[in-house]
Amino acid sequence: MTTLFHADILLDDYTVLKGGYLGVRDDTISYIGQAKPAEAYDSVRTLQNHLLIPGLYNLHTHSPMTLLRGVGSDLPLDRWLHEAIFPVEAKLTDEDISVGARLAMLELLASGVVSFTDMYDNMHAIAHEVAAAGMKANLGRPAAILPGESPTEGDSRLQIATDFYKDWHNKENGRILVDFSIHAEYTITPELARKCGEVCKSHNAIMHLHLSETVKEHEGCKERRGGMTPTQWFDSLGVFENPTVAAHCVAVEPGDMDIMHAKGVTAVHNPTSNMKLASGFMPMADMLGRGMKLAIGTDGAASNNNLNLFEEMHLASIIHKGHTGDPTVLSPTQLLTMATVAGAETQGRKQCGALAVGNKADIVALSLDKPHLMPVHDVPALLVYAAQGSDVALTMVDGKVLYENGVYHTFDVDKVRYDLEKSITRLI
Repeated sequence: MTTLFHADILLDDYTVLKGGYLGVRDDTISYIGQAKPAEAYDSVRTLQNHLLIPGLYNLHTHSPMTLLRGVGSDLPLDRWLHEAIFPVEAKLTDEDISVGARLAMLELLASGVVSFTDMYDNMHAIAHEVAAAGMKANLGRPAAILPGESPTEGDSRLQIATDFYKDWHNKENGRILVDFSIHAEYTITPELARKCGEVCKSHNAIMHLHLSETVKEHEGCKERRGGMTPTQWFDSLGVFENPTVAAHCVAVEPGDMDIMHAKGVTAVHNPTSNMKLASGFMPMADMLGRGMKLAIGTDGAASNNNLNLFEEMHLASIIHKGHTGDPTVLSPTQLLTMATVAGAETQGRKQCGALAVGNKADIVALSLDKPHLMPVHDVPALLVYAAQGSDVALTMVDGKVLYENGVYHTFDVDKVRYDLEKSITRLI
């Protein structure tokens, strides 16, 4: 199957093409240019007054937490978790997790996300939903030992994560990749963290964890671990011998950033969640100055409270400009890179994250008809400072249109609503 798109503007690897053509053959981009290709296509789609961009990558979320959107608002992280979130999560069934994941993907696709990195329990249920939806995802079941539990509980969770890797890694033509995961320093023992790092390395996999999300967590670790920060502690246990995705990184110190840079750790910025929970936000200017790897994510819908990556890019830009007093500290192009090609590279996805011939056909079309997107002087600035997730008109993953103008091609939206209502009635 081949399709030729003709749009007013294409963002071709951050080069703006006016009146461009983009060809898709099966799951791959086969042509980009301003001249119409000589090759015939099965279908030609003229997207008048539309902008084509690469699909977005949400590098840190907890998809089933859409069920908890709005629960426990306006509490600090530790109280939010223990008083509001954990009691409800203890009641979640496989069916709840499945419908929460489906609801998350409805939201992600409608706002231009083609792939997400997810951390949660019962990843088998989520993997089945991702497979059916046609999206891409890096999925990880976290290793953890909760207060009052024995070390055998942690070993059991690591075995579950290992079995999940064997069952699902690189399935669905590579759309589903499996990461190993550690919840956080404060929910794991040194022995389990070391084991998790070793198992991850033996599978040549990616590690995904929460790191220094709050000052309280960061300073508490130093008290618990003989003065070591979470970054130093994980590094001492060999965890960072794996390609690592570290979410939040709010309270990291200069020495931590040096370690992260040396070990190639990707810091994932979650500005809305960190500000909503009054955690603060990562030291972006210092990270950029060190040349660290950076990506962006929403966190879960319970702490955000949405999965809109356009909003995250916007907030990331303005908070760091305001904090540093430097309007050049973080450019729209840098943010778009974090949300596209850097996200794809961090997930271990080759030939993804940019509109380029030979890359996977992960394409998003935005309608330019709305007043807040007129006129178009600077495309990257328009995307970061003006565009909204609701401006997305089409989301294609691996050459298949999954969402278009409010219509989902791989979901029964009425069933999602019905199942959601059942879950919420029982849980809340």
